Amino acid sequence: MHGIRVIELACDEPGGTIAGPAAGLQLSEAGAEVIRIEPPGGAPAADSVLFSVLNRGKRRVALDLDGAAGRATLAQLLDGADVLLHGLGPAQAQALGLDDAALARTYPGLVVSAIGGWPRHHPLATSPARETLVLARLGLLDEQPGHRAGPVFVRMPFAGWLAAWFCAIGVMARLVARRRDGRGGAAHTSLAQAALAPMGMHWARAQRPTPAFARGLSKSTPIPLHRCQDGKWVHVHYSPDAAPWMAEALAAMGPAAVAAENAKYPPSHVAPNFGANKAIMATRPAQAWVEHFWAHDVAAQVAAPFGAIYASEQARVNGYAVALDDPRRGTVWQPGPAYLSTPPPRVRGPLRALEPAPADLRGREPAAPAPAAATAAALPPLAGIKVLDLGAYLAGPFATMLLADLGADVIKVEPPAGDAMRRLERVFAGTQRGKLGVTLKLGAPDAAPALAALVRWADVVHHNIRLPAARKLGVDDAALRHIKPSLVFCHISSYGPAGERKDWPGFDQLMQAACGWETACGGAGNPPMWLRFGVGDYLAALSSVFAVLLALYRRDDGGEGQSVAASLLGATLPTVAEAVMLADGTVTPVAPLDAAQTGVSPDHRLYRCLDGWLAVAALDEGEARALAGLAGAPAQREAWFAALPRADALARLRAAGVAAQPALEQQGDTFYDDPGHAAAGLHARYRHAVYGELEQVGAFWDFGDLPLALDRAPPALGEHSRQVWDLLGLDAAQVAALERQGLSSSPNPSIG
Repeated sequence: MHGIRVIELACDEPGGTIAGPAAGLQLSEAGAEVIRIEPPGGAPAADSVLFSVLNRGKRRVALDLDGAAGRATLAQLLDGADVLLHGLGPAQAQALGLDDAALARTYPGLVVSAIGGWPRHHPLATSPARETLVLARLGLLDEQPGHRAGPVFVRMPFAGWLAAWFCAIGVMARLVARRRDGRGGAAHTSLAQAALAPMGMHWARAQRPTPAFARGLSKSTPIPLHRCQDGKWVHVHYSPDAAPWMAEALAAMGPAAVAAENAKYPPSHVAPNFGANKAIMATRPAQAWVEHFWAHDVAAQVAAPFGAIYASEQARVNGYAVALDDPRRGTVWQPGPAYLSTPPPRVRGPLRALEPAPADLRGREPAAPAPAAATAAALPPLAGIKVLDLGAYLAGPFATMLLADLGADVIKVEPPAGDAMRRLERVFAGTQRGKLGVTLKLGAPDAAPALAALVRWADVVHHNIRLPAARKLGVDDAALRHIKPSLVFCHISSYGPAGERKDWPGFDQLMQAACGWETACGGAGNPPMWLRFGVGDYLAALSSVFAVLLALYRRDDGGEGQSVAASLLGATLPTVAEAVMLADGTVTPVAPLDAAQTGVSPDHRLYRCLDGWLAVAALDEGEARALAGLAGAPAQREAWFAALPRADALARLRAAGVAAQPALEQQGDTFYDDPGHAAAGLHARYRHAVYGELEQVGAFWDFGDLPLALDRAPPALGEHSRQVWDLLGLDAAQVAALERQGLSSSPNPSIG
């Protein structure tokens, strides 16, 4: 992104904001010049660890936007800028002359990304952009299992981190489109849209659901987090029954005892002997178990303390944890870039001092957009880009679904028996829309010509197959770029492309365990708890899409194809940025979740009313005083809320200026009946070959004058095989030979 200038307008919500600064950080470390505008006294949270990480290396400039001189300087900066990031609400933006229409008139080449709490066409668009309140109103706090009944406070600010990546991707997609269309424009997103991304695997509605689709994934499914002999907890993914210690212990227990232990818990779709596994895990120390599992290719991690991941050699060797000389804290370990590309992203130094706006910031010419193209209709940002999806599970397929949403043509390849994830039908469908589906048995010699045709068609090949297997199948970087040197190849691994774990299996659950989020989300004194939103998979997918767009943008500059990489560990580790590791190995403290899983302070938590739960986020001093004036001292507040109907409590809080929202429950179906969500584009609807009318989570961006491509349902198995082989020029004899040998399959006769 060399030569791109970004203006990041600090509109920090009280309590600290992640999305805007984190998006600016990604653009900065990808090579853009980022100038962060702060008020003359600096941002309210400037002394925090999180602020020092998210704003490292940026140029921080003080401007008083309430005065004419400050606004004039901002106008000069925008005149030389390519991108504006801000978190202003619609009315605030208009008052400053920074609404979309005004910016388009004055700076036609400027790309503008606003991150609000809700999309700009949503009834709640003017509400405070505070993550807890957004999650509460959407009903997502009720989607997370807890140590008690009812909605629970989600300690990990996952929506802010996801929104940062959606913002950075939106900016890159709009820059790609600017070269085609000759103009800038909107690339907006919101905390609500980001929070809904993982719900694509849980919230969907079908006209003709199969039993598996209707069943979905219950939040009561037991999670294989097991307490070991030393009191530590280990998260095991999939069944550990084949590991020798476990197999021997199961045999020694005998079928009757195994069945008795299993009967103590609901059935688990990942571990048929869940109860027996739990009993056996209690007989050895945690570290002994994980080392045994690792030696026998069983994916497992200890649920580590928050921030301990900075000491991991695997994190350090891949640059996911980096040492930096912080001006306030000395040498610290903090998150590094989450992906790899050419040139590589780089940390551009620690937090810089706030400075007045010097003259050298003015008068620069922004990068010239392409001459405006005459088109009959506006095209999606990535129209014309071709993507081959060879991935499975979540991270790979979700990444390519996002590219399809942005307008790319995507062909998904799966084996003739189907992607392993198809058994979880709602989860599978939540990562597959927009794609043409084809079946092909990779690795079979007679399938090689069809694979080569697919690769020659593509601009991008993307997958998350473990690399030793990918080499055997002939779908590694070297093999594919031998077929097409200009290709952008993207791979998502579990632990990163270097180090002893580079080829190990891994899953989101294990990254949450390793990074300390399972410990943090359990609450004080409680067992650790996994967030069922699959955060690591989605973060890895998003970081890979950002890397792909960087590669495409650089290729259009006259560069060549390249290999880019992302990983679950690399993408999850930045979410630990509210803490850093000091030189003595200690980790700076973070606000803990209480034992009742209601919140992190009396001013930022859930309260139970007479008829339901309510979320309060009184994050500035004025709101905190108003809350105390209404509900009394912290020890008195639970009684105050418990005596009131939720509507009454909300009315009183809002009248006093305290930010609050109802913590809605059981919103899976209700979500699709909400006209406000529909008006904001949060619903997508299309006809599926099996399910009939299918409703899923909708748009993750708002590009204003450019559409998204949300009109193709997830493919049924082999649905588009004949269409794709036709497109690629395979003749009837070649197609028949593939089908005869079981290397491909025709569409199911019931499809249509």
